Amino acid sequence: MTESHYPRARKRFGQNFLHDEGIIESIIEVISPDMGQHLVEIGPGRGALTAPLLSRCDQLDVIELDRDLVPLLKKKLASHGHLRIHEADALKFDYRQLQQQGEKLRVIGNLPYNITTPLLFHLVDQSDCIEDMCFMLQREVVERICAAPGTKQYGRLSIMLQHQCYVEQMFIVPPEAFDPPPKVESAIIYLQPLAEMKGGEVDLTKLNQIVTAAFSQRRKTIANTLKKLASLTDLEQVGIMPEQRPETVTVEQYVSLTRWLIQKQLT
Repeated sequence: MTESHYPRARKRFGQNFLHDEGIIESIIEVISPDMGQHLVEIGPGRGALTAPLLSRCDQLDVIELDRDLVPLLKKKLASHGHLRIHEADALKFDYRQLQQQGEKLRVIGNLPYNITTPLLFHLVDQSDCIEDMCFMLQREVVERICAAPGTKQYGRLSIMLQHQCYVEQMFIVPPEAFDPPPKVESAIIYLQPLAEMKGGEVDLTKLNQIVTAAFSQRRKTIANTLKKLASLTDLEQVGIMPEQRPETVTVEQYVSLTRWLIQKQLT
């Protein structure tokens, strides 16, 4: 089936279809799929990654929201008996249902920019069934996820995901690798859920509340942004200086502060 037979990319789905063969091969190398592994691709689009993945694995589920693409994918890839296509919203999908005999899933995809953050959190919420993840995201978002304390990109997204996952930016993907070309650069990111959370276990809802408040006014000190949630003594108790900016506080310190405040409420 030629590309001319596929529907055009839809803005409402945030579609930008990958077509650069060199980039596709580089992504496959990062994923390094193997027989016996169970892969899940989010947003297969025209099947640019799907087809080469099928030749290197024996279990592949794909999740596609665009109902016009689903029958075309079925026709193009009909000969692959180990492909299962789910016409569904990746933001609402229950990934645990794909598990067979307790195996872990390897999740990949070229994620639409407009749903990146909620989708990542939806996946991390189900990380007990996920081995690792490899995604193409907007470069700016990847840099924010992987940012270190003390940098301007470091913030809520960095802390919440680094607390739960090992994260690594792999390489940059230029706009011309897509049809249509997006107005921004993309990047490949690798994430692996941690067996032990960075900083230790903590209530994620409470951690998110504290981190969100801390970064509500980046230019202010953390004592100011958290004044309704934590006292100066609370901050100093976990090694945070009141005059520090929110972006200089480490993941571990945010986790320690959250745990301290929860314990304080219980006593």
